[in-house]
Amino acid sequence: MRASSGRCGRRRRTRRRPPSSPPAGASRTFPYAKEGTRFPPGALRRTEDRRSTADRSAEGRGGTARRPTVRGMKIAILGTGTVGRHLARGWLRAGHDVVLGSRRPREARSRTGDLPLTDLAAAVADAPVVVNATPGTASVELLASVGADALAGKVLLDVAVGFTADGSLSHPGESLGEEIQRTFPATRVVKTLCTVDRKLMIAPDSVQGPSTLFLSGEDAEAKRTVSGLLRDLGWPADCLLDLGGIATARGQEHYSLLFIGIAQALGSYGFGIRVVEETARPA
Repeated sequence: MRASSGRCGRRRRTRRRPPSSPPAGASRTFPYAKEGTRFPPGALRRTEDRRSTADRSAEGRGGTARRPTVRGMKIAILGTGTVGRHLARGWLRAGHDVVLGSRRPREARSRTGDLPLTDLAAAVADAPVVVNATPGTASVELLASVGADALAGKVLLDVAVGFTADGSLSHPGESLGEEIQRTFPATRVVKTLCTVDRKLMIAPDSVQGPSTLFLSGEDAEAKRTVSGLLRDLGWPADCLLDLGGIATARGQEHYSLLFIGIAQALGSYGFGIRVVEETARPA
């Protein structure tokens, strides 16, 4: 990634308010974890949600659509929480055919609005790309309900991170991405997008400068497909860093613990991270 590139972030100066403490006994929902993932009191502190123009546009279906990098792609997003809905709108704006999958689509309709919605099996049926945006502690069980045969050969973009009731990682040794790949060996798993908040996922230019997004997976062609889909969300190619095999997903998922600390220090979830190389390598 070129150190001088500014294409994946526009420069702007902001004055951040100090983070406010949560009420006694309150718990918070992790910003890019799925709805229902809870943290102990004081695990995160938030400021008021000041929605930027980029945020408002990300929630709507209007605006100028990008030309898709990966043409004619149908994407099944499993999970109807905030992450799933944000990604759906981002790829719909880019011109892709997107459908949300839910265990209980009738109940989910109240929060998905006009987004295409069906049950899990129907969503996956004819989609070459499946996105796991389900709660990390339930992901393998939910995918198993779809079936290994139904997922065989598909690219599975895994966004989820699992947490226990006390805020610890549910996968401290083996990552969720690794467990999914091990459980569904015929599925081509790529871990990405779990190191940024849901808003930055589809608006990489909403922060002050370029951010780095990571990919982990065993299948090179699957990673090329996912890279194309990330570019359709606005991520330039030089902001994408391939870490290697699916075992490297452990680092991505463990970063969530640091993410909490940074968010608490800044009083905001609106930030990215960037890998910066040394100016000159020794001979």
